[in-house]
Amino acid sequence: MKRWLKISLKIISVIVVLIILTWLAGAFYISRNKKEVLASILSQLNKNLNGKITATNMEPTLLKSFPGVSVSLNGVLLRDSLWNQHKHDLLKAQDIDVSLNVLSLIVGNINIKQIAINNAAIYIYTDSTGYSNTSIFKSKSKTDKKSSPKSSALEVKKIDFNKVSLILDNKKRFKLFNFDIDQIQGRMQYPDSGWTGKIKLMTKVNSFAFNTRKGSFLKDKTLDGTLNAHYSRELDAVILSPEVLNIGGHPFKIGAKIELDKSAFAISIAVNDILFRDVALLLSPNISSKLLKFGIEKPIDIRGNIVDDGSGKYGDPLIKVGITVRDNVVSIPAGKLTACNFDGSFTNRDTVGGIIGDENSSIKFHRLTAKYFNAPLKIDTFTVNNLSRPIATGLVTSQFPLSNLNNSLGTNDFEFKNGTANLRLYCKADIDNFRFTKPVVSGKVQIADADILYIPRKLHLVKSALNINFNQNDLSIQNGHFQLGKSELNVNCSIANFANLYYTAPEKILVNLKMSSPQLYLKEFLPFLGPRTAKKKSSGNKQVVSKELSNVLELSKMNIRLTVDKAIYDNFLAKNLDADISLRGGGIFFNKISVAHAGGQLSLNGNIMQEAASNSFKINSKISHVSVKDFFYSFDNFGQNTITNKNLKGYLSALANISGKISHTGKILPRSINGRVVFNLNNAALVNFDPMVKVGKFAFANRNLSNVEIKNLDGTLNVRGDKVEISPMQVNSSALNFNVKGTYALGYGTNVEMDIPLRNPKGDENLTRSEKREARMRGIVLHLKAVDDEKGGIKIRWNKDHD
Repeated sequence: MKRWLKISLKIISVIVVLIILTWLAGAFYISRNKKEVLASILSQLNKNLNGKITATNMEPTLLKSFPGVSVSLNGVLLRDSLWNQHKHDLLKAQDIDVSLNVLSLIVGNINIKQIAINNAAIYIYTDSTGYSNTSIFKSKSKTDKKSSPKSSALEVKKIDFNKVSLILDNKKRFKLFNFDIDQIQGRMQYPDSGWTGKIKLMTKVNSFAFNTRKGSFLKDKTLDGTLNAHYSRELDAVILSPEVLNIGGHPFKIGAKIELDKSAFAISIAVNDILFRDVALLLSPNISSKLLKFGIEKPIDIRGNIVDDGSGKYGDPLIKVGITVRDNVVSIPAGKLTACNFDGSFTNRDTVGGIIGDENSSIKFHRLTAKYFNAPLKIDTFTVNNLSRPIATGLVTSQFPLSNLNNSLGTNDFEFKNGTANLRLYCKADIDNFRFTKPVVSGKVQIADADILYIPRKLHLVKSALNINFNQNDLSIQNGHFQLGKSELNVNCSIANFANLYYTAPEKILVNLKMSSPQLYLKEFLPFLGPRTAKKKSSGNKQVVSKELSNVLELSKMNIRLTVDKAIYDNFLAKNLDADISLRGGGIFFNKISVAHAGGQLSLNGNIMQEAASNSFKINSKISHVSVKDFFYSFDNFGQNTITNKNLKGYLSALANISGKISHTGKILPRSINGRVVFNLNNAALVNFDPMVKVGKFAFANRNLSNVEIKNLDGTLNVRGDKVEISPMQVNSSALNFNVKGTYALGYGTNVEMDIPLRNPKGDENLTRSEKREARMRGIVLHLKAVDDEKGGIKIRWNKDHD
C-alpha cells in the first residue's frame, strides 16, 4: 500500500472516530441534562418573541439526524402576549423534532440546524382592529442588524411540516386561508440580505378566500410542487420565483411577491392547455358562477395576475386574466359559437384608479371571429361590463347565404333554399342571468333574393327581399317584397320597443304592417287558418333559441293595413280591397274591410278564432246593390244547395250578422251558420226554384212560376244551423202575390206556411198602390203548407191550421 493512501486512511479514521465520540458525547450530555437542554432550546426559540413557546416534555431521538443530535419536543404551544383575549394558539403541535449542532451544544450555545413540525395546527389570527398574534415575533432595530447580523438570529437550515393544519384568519379584511399540509420541506440559506429557501410542498386547500363574503378560490384543490423563495430584509418581502406548481393535477407556473409589513401580495399565474371549466372552478363562486354560464370545449391558454395592496380598501384583490382561444366551440346562453377565435380578458377594475369589484369589472373579447348557427360573425371588440348588473356592447358584422341557417337554428320552423343576408349591428344590452334583456340595437340587416319555407304554417315565400333597420329599441322593415305562389306583397313595417319585448314580453309586441299588392290569391293564405304543424323538439341551447323565436312569431300582435287591386278566392273576385286586420293570439280580427264586388260594394267586420278541428267566425256585413246571382256564386251558395245562384236574379242589399264554422281549408261547414239577415231584393227574379214550381203545379197550372219576377222585396231571415226561420213576409211578384212565414230546413223540419190569393196580379196592374194593397187578398185564398215528405224532399198540402 502506498504511503499517501495509508496516511489518508488514518486521517479519515481519526475524523470518523472524533465524529462518533462527539456525537456520543452530545447524546450523553442530552440524556444527562434534559431539563437544561430543553430550557436552552426554548430560550433559543423564545429569542425575539413577544410571547412564549412552551413544551411539556423532551426526548432525545439520537439517530434521526446523525451526525447531529436531535430531540423531540412534545406538547408544544406558541402563544402571543394577548392570547387570553383571543384564545387562538399560534402553534399547537404534538411533537416537534429539533436537530442540534453537537459542537454548539458542547460549548453551551445551542445551534438549531433543523426543525420538523409534526401533527400540528398553526393559526395566524388577525382581529377586527388589525392586531395579529404574529406580533409575537419581534424585529431587531436596524443598528442591531448592522452590528451583529447573526449574533442572536435563529437560523434554521431545514424546516419540515408534516400533517399540519395552517389557518390564516383575518377578521379585519375578511380573509381566510386554510390549508391541510401533508408535507412541506424547506432548505434555507441565510445571506446578509435575508434568507433563501427551496420549498417542496404538498397540501390541500380548504379555503383561499380573499373576501370571505364572496367565497374561496382553489376550494378543495391539492397543491404540490417546488418553490424557490427569497426573503429580502430591505423590502421585508418574500419573493417566489416562477415555478411549476400542480393545482388540482394541472401544472401552473406561479410566481409571487408577498410584502409582510403591509400584508400585500402580487401573484402571477400562467397555464397552457387547460379546460375553461377547470379554470372557472378554481375561482371564487361570485366569479365562477358567472363564468360557468359560458363554456369552451377545447383547452385554452391563460395568463393572470392577482394583486392586493394590503390596504383592505376594496376587500377583493385586483384580478387580471387573459385567455387565448383558437378554433374552439364556445357555448353562450343563446347558442354556440363554432370555429371560434378570440383573445379574451377579464378584470375586476376596468376603470384605472376605480374601485375593485363586480361593479367595475369587465369581460372583453378582442378580434372575435366565429360561426353562429352557421352564420359567420366578426366582432372587433365585444365587452361585458359591470358583472353585478352586466351590460354587453359590441359591433357585429356578418355576410352569408341563408341556406347556412338550415339545421342550425335548433328548430324546424324555417327552411332556407336561397338568398343572402348582410348584417351590421351595434348592440348594447343588459344581461339578466346572462340572457340579453333591455337591448339597444342600431344597424341594418339586408336580405335579398330569399326563398323561405315557414313550416308550421306551410307558407313558401319566394323572390323575397327586405331591409330590416334597428333604431335602438325599435325595428322597421322597408322595401319588403314577398311572393307567395301567384300572390305578390309589398311590405313596410314598424315595431316599437321590439328589442326589449322580444326577450321580456313577446305577447306585448305590436307589429304595424302596411301591405299592398297588385293581386292576391286568398287561398294561398289559408295556412293561417289552421293550427301550427307540430315539429320535432331540439335540445340544448338551440331549443332555447327556437322556443324564443317561435314564441315571438306566435304571441306577438299584428295590425295589418292592406290595399289590393284584385283579390281572388275560388269564385270570389274583389277589386279595390281596403282592409284593416289584426292578428292576435289564435284570432284574426277584421276591423274594417271594404271591397267592390259583383257590381256593388261589400263591407264587413268580424273575426275568425282558430280552434283544433275547425275555426269559428263572426261576421257583421253590409251589402250594397250587388248582383245576387254573382254574390251567391262567389260564396258557394253559403254552404246550401236549395236556393243557388242559378235560381236568382236581381240586386241585393243586406245587413247580415252571422256566425259559423269554417274549415282549415276555407270551406264553410254545412249547418254551422247562425245569425240574422235583413235584406232587400230589387228588380229580382226567382228562377226554377223547386218549391215555387211545385206550388204552381199544385194550384196555378196556367201561370209561369218558373220565372217569378219581383220588383222589390224586403225580408228578414233568422238562420239557426240547418234551419232558416222566415219572418212574416209579403211577396208581390209577376205570377202571384202571397204571404209566407215559417221554417225552411236544409235537412228535416221544413214547415213553411203560405197564404196565396187566386187572383192574378196582372189584373191589378192598373190599380194604384193603395188599391193594390186593399185588393191583394180578396177572393179565394189558398192556405198551403210546405213540409217534409217521406223521401227527404218537400211536399205541399193544405194548411188546415191557418189563422
